[in-house]
Amino acid sequence: MTTGVGPAEATPTAAQVRRWRDLLASEREAAALYDRLAETATGERSEILHELADVERRHAAHWEEQLRSAGADVPATSGPGLRTRLLVAAARRFSLNAVLPLIERAEKSDAGGYDADPDAAPGMAADERSHARAIAAMRAGRDRGGLGPRERISRRERWHRSDRSGALRAGIFGISDGLVSNTALVMGFAGSGASRSTVLLAGIAGLLAGSFSMGAGEYVSMAGQREMFEREIALERAELEEKPEEELEELILIYRAKGLSTARAREIAQQIMSNREVALDTLAREELGLDPDELGSPWSAALSSLLAFAVGAFVVVLPYLITGGRGAFVAAVVLALAAMATVGASIGLVNGRSPVRSAVRQVVVGALAAGVTFGVGTLIGVQTG
Repeated sequence: MTTGVGPAEATPTAAQVRRWRDLLASEREAAALYDRLAETATGERSEILHELADVERRHAAHWEEQLRSAGADVPATSGPGLRTRLLVAAARRFSLNAVLPLIERAEKSDAGGYDADPDAAPGMAADERSHARAIAAMRAGRDRGGLGPRERISRRERWHRSDRSGALRAGIFGISDGLVSNTALVMGFAGSGASRSTVLLAGIAGLLAGSFSMGAGEYVSMAGQREMFEREIALERAELEEKPEEELEELILIYRAKGLSTARAREIAQQIMSNREVALDTLAREELGLDPDELGSPWSAALSSLLAFAVGAFVVVLPYLITGGRGAFVAAVVLALAAMATVGASIGLVNGRSPVRSAVRQVVVGALAAGVTFGVGTLIGVQTG
């Protein structure tokens, strides 16, 4: 698995040699980490970790050959570094599951390191991406049937529904933001002693500006996210067409990491790969963590956010549409607090948390925001009065 020092066999620079030595040290460290973690695991998990260590040793051997071909010294193998010792100690003291999130994060960060490296051997980039997916599968999958937590729950409990368009999330945040921000705005003007018409104008302006800002921001955010997800799926489709054998091996590794035997994992992976559309759907879910049917709708999220913010912001404006003075102020405060408690309790119910606790949290946060702006408005009103 060597590529020499370049197509023209040019003498490598000192910077190249240093980089190869750094990569060699990194691959050796990764191999040591996986070997030692394998000692803390059993069964398929231990075997997979040993296999990952073997891959890292092959990568290390490639960089050793690069250095030798360039006439450079190959550093001697040293003991594991501090990070490896700490991770292994944590795995032994607590469990392998306790350190897998840290390793997964590091693997994902390094997954594209060899993609554009002219000195890397063929297959090294794919190996690194596969490592990240294998660790993710090992961390998430504990069902010997090969299903992750979300799939198991959705099969067993059909009443669960996901937010396919992103509208529910946008609506929840929209109504909460509208209520808190416009209450704070109106309280600030009310505290300054402004007239009813001024407070009303400020409230309506805040409602309109905030609603359109939330809607536009949500649309841009969701559209960008959807385009990113679509590109990742498109890249996965291209890999499936160009390198089906690699994708098959990745699926086998993922299902083994979830607890299946090698034979069973290969059988399932081969069955999935026999249908390209099913294979793409499965790879998108298993490798990318994406549901092709739930990429989000920018328009639904934007409209939901706009309307929800407007509803929340309108609560504190309503009293000033009817009357003014102290009566409107007291009514606005009461309505705002009641609405905050209702929104907080609703969020708690949706999330399966205590509605009372969520209501209190929402009221405290909203009241603090409104209280600060009221105080600032009063101070400004006194100084300019």
